[in-house]
Amino acid sequence: MSPAPATTATIPVEVASWVTKFVGGDGTGRRIIEEPLTPGATVRTILAGASAKFPDLHGALWHGNELGEHIEVLVNDAVLGIDHDLDSPLRPGDRITLLAQFMGG
Repeated sequence: MSPAPATTATIPVEVASWVTKFVGGDGTGRRIIEEPLTPGATVRTILAGASAKFPDLHGALWHGNELGEHIEVLVNDAVLGIDHDLDSPLRPGDRITLLAQFMGG
């Protein structure tokens, strides 16, 4: 009997609201992109992997090597910069959410 194939841990990247347009959606609802959790994975490497698959997302998410202004990144439901930054390591069970950033006055 052959051994069962090893399962690779993943980090879900949830894309919500109008941001789904950048990953093949219609600008509503939610989509999930599963990214492999490799040794040394950080918020930055997971986002880079997800956005590499979707050029429109890459253009909207990144400004050079830093995040642009129009998409909010959450890690485990906390806005980036509270408990995590781009170079924070990720562990099994962590999750990333990309939300539309809204401005008002």
